[in-house]
Amino acid sequence: MGIRTVFTDHSLFGFEDAASILTNKLLVGTLKNVDAVICVSHTGRENTVLRGELFEPDPQDSSKLVVRQNVYVIPNALIADNFKPVPPKPTDIITIVVLSRLAYRKGIDLLVATAPRICAAFPTVRFVVESTKETTNKQGGDGPKLIDLLQMREKHLLQDRIELLGPVRHSDVRSVLHKGAIFMNTSLTESFGIAILEAACAGLYVVSTRVGGVPEILPKDMISFAEPEEDDVFRAMSEAIGIVAAGKHDPQKAHERVKTFYNWEDVAARTEKVYDAVIKSPQMDLWERMRRTMQLGPFAGPIYTMILVVDCLFFLFLEWWMPREDLDYVRVHWNPKKFKELAEQERQKTVRDVSS
Repeated sequence: MGIRTVFTDHSLFGFEDAASILTNKLLVGTLKNVDAVICVSHTGRENTVLRGELFEPDPQDSSKLVVRQNVYVIPNALIADNFKPVPPKPTDIITIVVLSRLAYRKGIDLLVATAPRICAAFPTVRFVVESTKETTNKQGGDGPKLIDLLQMREKHLLQDRIELLGPVRHSDVRSVLHKGAIFMNTSLTESFGIAILEAACAGLYVVSTRVGGVPEILPKDMISFAEPEEDDVFRAMSEAIGIVAAGKHDPQKAHERVKTFYNWEDVAARTEKVYDAVIKSPQMDLWERMRRTMQLGPFAGPIYTMILVVDCLFFLFLEWWMPREDLDYVRVHWNPKKFKELAEQERQKTVRDVSS
């Protein structure tokens, strides 16, 4: 149809298991003819480039391959005003918040292994574990690792130290974050980690496994890293508890810093530049798309090419059966000033709802 296409990737995938191999092969075929690719971290970019085989011959040396110039990195962002920290209550209790889907790839096994050790070493520490699940209505889910958490809590008699909140909506995340002083992330793979960003913006000190794009999110003085193994996670948590207990972490200062690091206005401006570059770039004709598709290999190449040709023939049939001249188009005058006014009203409404 000649519609310009930009693909955005938010995840990291492996290369070894059968599911990843099949998914990556489908990704290669999909990305052969897109105009641009956006990733949320530099680690995610490297992963997508390898999985999607986003290479092309070096113009100066045809024996070498270089990464295609249309692969960009634009991070996620957040509305900082929705995650303002609250004044800390005078108490000796240090609450550690865990906000994660209770699944293997989120490192819940590390949490199960280290939580009893942390509770034994630090009597003033308690945990608040909130489970979430990515769905269209942002409704949380317990996850397959819930039973492991319950068994651990029962085995070590930590019912009064480890609170399991269960499913929660994204709109309620802020109130849960305000219960804690430290945010714990034990993911085994993470492309960006928006929960880490939200926790830091809410004033929590962050402890996370050093995986994926997590090291790109925050400055070193706002986060303690650990390798994804039990002993190192315990070491990093001990370090964080010491920092918070000594008053070396300022929640309000952390919020102000995150506010300057990430905002949707910057993300929108950078994304607009990508779209503008795509529109100004020369459009691929059918022959070029077929040539690129045939590069998938002696087996997948012809199959994908036949699918491409059939799609083009079907589109030509639709053009004959229902010409675009006979279609009714929606024509709306774009008013940037009015859009800004509506966006500001919505932002103020959101801030009032969060404050209440």
